[in-house]
Amino acid sequence: MESQHKSMANADTQAATLTAEPSSNPVTRIIAIGHLTESGLSPTDRHSVMLQEVPATLKLYLDGKIDQWFAKPDQTGVIFILNVTDVEEAKNLLEALPLGIAGMMEFDLIPVGPLSPLRMLIS
Repeated sequence: MESQHKSMANADTQAATLTAEPSSNPVTRIIAIGHLTESGLSPTDRHSVMLQEVPATLKLYLDGKIDQWFAKPDQTGVIFILNVTDVEEAKNLLEALPLGIAGMMEFDLIPVGPLSPLRMLIS
C-alpha cells in the first residue's frame, strides 16, 4: 500500500513538473501562416506587387530570417518558419513585405520551442 502511495506522489510530482515547464520553454522559431486577403487591387496591380514580393521574400531567406517556406496546397497563402524569437519582430518583417504593405496578406504568428516534456528524459 505504501508503494502505491509513493507511486501516486511521484505521478503528482511529474504532473506538476509538466505544468510548470512551459513557462521556462524558450521560443526558438515563429511559424507564420499567411492568408491572402481581398485587397481590391486590379489584376495588373496584383501582378506588380507579386513581382516585388518574390525578391523581397528571397532577401529575408538569404538574410537568415526565413528558415523554411511552403505554399499552402489550396493556394490561399504561405507558411514560413522564421528564425526569430519575438512575435513583434516577425510581424514587422512580414508587414514590410510588398504583400503586407498592399494589404494582400495577413499572418497568424505562432511562437514555438523545444518539446519541454522531453526534459523529463534527461533529469
